[in-house]
Amino acid sequence: MESMPGDQGQIRLAVLDGEGETRRLAGSVADAMDHACAAPLTYHSFEPFYAASTQVQPDVMIVDLETLGQDGFLSRLAAAQPQAMLMAVSARESLTRSLAAMEAGAHDVISFPANPRAVAEKIDRFLIQNTRSLRDTAAPRHLREGRGRLPTGERSGTENTHALPEATAPFRFERFVGGSQRMREVYDQIRRIAPSNAPVFVTGESGSGKDLCAAAIHARSPRKNAPFIAINCAAIPGELMESEIFGHVRGAFAGAADARTGAAELADGGTLFLDEIGEMDLALQSKLLRFVQTGLVQRIGDTRTRSVDVRIVCATNRDPHVEIAGGRFREDLFYRLHVLPIRMPALRDRREDILPLATSFLARFAEEEGRAFSEIAPCAGERLLTHGWPGNVRQLENAIRQAVVMHEGTRLLADMLPAFLTGQGLSTRLEPIRERGPRRAIEIEPLWAQEKRIIESALDAFDGNIAKAAAALEISPSTIYRKRQSWSGRGEGSADFTGFAG
Repeated sequence: MESMPGDQGQIRLAVLDGEGETRRLAGSVADAMDHACAAPLTYHSFEPFYAASTQVQPDVMIVDLETLGQDGFLSRLAAAQPQAMLMAVSARESLTRSLAAMEAGAHDVISFPANPRAVAEKIDRFLIQNTRSLRDTAAPRHLREGRGRLPTGERSGTENTHALPEATAPFRFERFVGGSQRMREVYDQIRRIAPSNAPVFVTGESGSGKDLCAAAIHARSPRKNAPFIAINCAAIPGELMESEIFGHVRGAFAGAADARTGAAELADGGTLFLDEIGEMDLALQSKLLRFVQTGLVQRIGDTRTRSVDVRIVCATNRDPHVEIAGGRFREDLFYRLHVLPIRMPALRDRREDILPLATSFLARFAEEEGRAFSEIAPCAGERLLTHGWPGNVRQLENAIRQAVVMHEGTRLLADMLPAFLTGQGLSTRLEPIRERGPRRAIEIEPLWAQEKRIIESALDAFDGNIAKAAAALEISPSTIYRKRQSWSGRGEGSADFTGFAG
């Protein structure tokens, strides 16, 4: 922790309780903790508790919801003491109230009767995780917030007085880069959510980092040493998805020459990440609901079930409420999974992270491609900052990679950036057609054939990896699957056309 109370380094525990039962629980919890804990400080009403917390700066706050009275007070406590673990206690067991308390900032909600040892274990895990988090951000504040320059000795090349300072020392959290306020809020949510076993529902636009969010939750959880299994529901044909998740026995269907263990079993003890869950068909959604409710897996073609312990994290780039209203997503499954929600911000909503991200990508791809790039010129940085980035972080990553592969140098200049950033799109590069003499018939390639050529070229560039090809083309992997299926049943002269949906 940032500071330990007293000379003995004991944990500070503050309690808000008007009846006495929560105070007695806190005393038993303090005795059961592995960390040395000072005698709990108890307050009987909110205002004295709030005032004292700003002076005492407790490591753990245990708050009786009946004494608190308003969930808005819980938000005030969470905002005032972000370093502390905030545990809410209620005599009434209510899922709605528990979710409201956690959305207000509580790390966990306890109902009576409570097991002091189980509560103590949760607190001990949080203290260990939070100590690691503080070590990760122990650099000087001006560097952690991305405002300072690296020491001269850490730069390659000559000092450039025009270099952009925001890009030299990016703030990092797990695999994330960026210290904007929007992202710091996400990091705080991840810290609070990680110790729980409850399902997590991540939403956000394509390319905004939903997969990194899921991985960070796993890395910060007690399950971090167990498997993290990710399934992209948009990249796998619907008829194969059930086998991917639940597995199958030998001979279960045509082509099932061997038994297969599904992702749910492979993730036993760890985390199962279902990316783009909005792409899952309704029939499989009902089976997933049964799995979420029971924890039992039944392979295709098998008669027996297997019990697994899996935490589910799912993500979608769609609005789940719109999908429910349209009959494309089961409402009961949504409420089973939408326990701990996180919304990933779009890159345009956190522009202060653009240059730190670009600098991080530049360093990584320069090393991978054997290039000497070490900094971004101000003119290039301005182009990056003013672009709308509809493809979010993934589009920025692809843009920097393209620039590194296609150019040489130590500074990334504006004219090295891809055409969509320099204003030199296809239409501006084509020479205008000047008709001289009799008008000729122009041979025009059908649109579906152009799509096929573009997609196949991308697949060749990434050795057949559909996910990478789709990312480079900024379309969904399911689009490539649909296109390939339509081509297989098409004659070369067919006029049938399936829209190029992203």
